[in-house]
Amino acid sequence: MKRIISIVAFALALVSCNSLIEEFQPVFTTTYEAPKPYAVSEIEPNITIADLCAMYITATPWNIDRNLIIAGKVSTTDKPGNFYKSLYIQDETGGIELKIGKNGLYNYYSPGQTLKVRCFGMTLGMYGYKSGNYGGQGMIQLGYEDPTKSYETAYFESAYFIDSHILPGEVGEEVVPAEITEEQLPGPYDTQSTNQYIGKLVTLKNLTYGNKIFCLMYINSNMEKTLSANRIFLSDKTWGVTTWAMSENKFKEYFDSGLWDEVKIGNSGDYNYGTVGEPNDPGFATSKADIRAHSSAYSVSQYFKMGNTDIALRTSGYSKFSDEEIPQAVLDGTATVDITGVLTMYQGTIQIVVNSREDIVIH
Repeated sequence: MKRIISIVAFALALVSCNSLIEEFQPVFTTTYEAPKPYAVSEIEPNITIADLCAMYITATPWNIDRNLIIAGKVSTTDKPGNFYKSLYIQDETGGIELKIGKNGLYNYYSPGQTLKVRCFGMTLGMYGYKSGNYGGQGMIQLGYEDPTKSYETAYFESAYFIDSHILPGEVGEEVVPAEITEEQLPGPYDTQSTNQYIGKLVTLKNLTYGNKIFCLMYINSNMEKTLSANRIFLSDKTWGVTTWAMSENKFKEYFDSGLWDEVKIGNSGDYNYGTVGEPNDPGFATSKADIRAHSSAYSVSQYFKMGNTDIALRTSGYSKFSDEEIPQAVLDGTATVDITGVLTMYQGTIQIVVNSREDIVIH
């Protein structure tokens, strides 16, 4: 009997411990060993990044069926949380995003490390294209064929696929950003094949605050995100957002302040669903409490000016610095900023994405 009681007690203790483990999972902060060089000396690049991007036809994702190999240095890190399941590499001609579907990429690929990429079997596509007078190009990416056809590329997540296509080499000096002028910035219909700085690490100097933001939010993240009645846009002014982005808690703080009560629900020209303060579509929200219940972290584009050109500084709501307040001197225009990050395009708009808060220098 004592033996049975002991076994039962041990089992209960084990269940209790497991419950505690699940409830109090630690935040992973350890770094694995530095990536080791891969034996890829027999594999040589046979096409540049710019020339690969030139093979992309707008709105036509290409499942690559040729033995094309590119090489480039890693220019990004996801450790501060501003890049998600992807990294950028660049050569002399341009840069491109690799949509590797796993977190903690900094443990496997270091900034300055050379990667060779076997493109056969991958999909070359674009994210962020918009047609029309107020549209433009997005970013050409390397990913996997999207089975849902919702996007031109998807993340490739199979370990075998990653290991057989992304071939890490030696870790060298980190990429030195190119300092570029307003005249060197891309136009709305430029891609990596026509402007050498798109997708590369650059430094933009002496930017002034643009007094506007862009943020797309959803009333219910569990419902169809493309439906107008489920979408809220913050644009054309700051709407009181004075942080680089917003975590879920910061979203609630802004939301509860009432600063957004007059924001219309829906796409531009399709505002039939009331305002954030008084939503009137019962299929999506019947009160502010309904919207708040589905709160989330959100990326924000804080706009800056480089001369007469708008630059959107895109920051993830999951980055470590998302809730940091932008200095008042920047907001009121008495200070300028230098920004180092990857130059990207979205619907013809120039964006820059930093690796960390240290890449934003205030003067």
